[in-house]
Amino acid sequence: MAEFLRADPIGFPHGFFTRRGGVSEGPFASLNCSLSSADARPSVLENRARTARALGADPDRLLGLTQVHGHDVAVVAEPWPAGAGPRADAMVTDRQGIALGIVTADCAPVLFADQQAGVVGAAHAGWRGALSGVIEATIQAMASLGARPEAIAAAVGPCIGQASYEVGPDLRDDVLARDAADAIFFVPGRREDRWQFDLPGYCAARLRAAGVGTVATLGVDTLADEARFFSHRRRTLAGGGPIGHQISVIAIV
Repeated sequence: MAEFLRADPIGFPHGFFTRRGGVSEGPFASLNCSLSSADARPSVLENRARTARALGADPDRLLGLTQVHGHDVAVVAEPWPAGAGPRADAMVTDRQGIALGIVTADCAPVLFADQQAGVVGAAHAGWRGALSGVIEATIQAMASLGARPEAIAAAVGPCIGQASYEVGPDLRDDVLARDAADAIFFVPGRREDRWQFDLPGYCAARLRAAGVGTVATLGVDTLADEARFFSHRRRTLAGGGPIGHQISVIAIV
């Protein structure tokens, strides 16, 4: 069975899936849900189908994007074929039977729901996307479908935690160029001229600043928990090689 975590405020069927409960093998074991990986496509499709079914959704209506670490948002009216999603990093919908899936391997998956308006959203928020405004763009796209920020509940799912996320001065400088007050999301690193960045905290702060009524963070560090999560940084520290991605899904069913 595909294993997933929930965030109670979301309400709609949703899951932040782990890497457990799929059919993939080797470095992709076992619930790899990335169609752009080197994993066997039939295995990935079966894994994605398992996540959809776990939430009571039709596997053929679980949608994904070509994620590019930006801030563009797709407003979904009709499903598209697996692997044919637009170049964007977030999706929103008000359509019954649609499931929105975001794949990650250290970046933050953010799920959104306005139960009153019947609108949901999902965003891929790495530091670049979060900095460039993917969270706010998702909220604006939900508002175009009738959602209100104060009625939205959002949750930041499993991603790389501050203790694991060493960054250089270039990343810190880029973040502080937008708002010097965001220095609170950095603490000195273990090496000279390095910092530890609080990505989930930063995403949660951007959600609150945008007026989101309820904000939750799961507080799960993907790098530190190899048994449950894929991690791009862990793979890099190990010298490279193939990698899988977990998926986070929200659906209107």
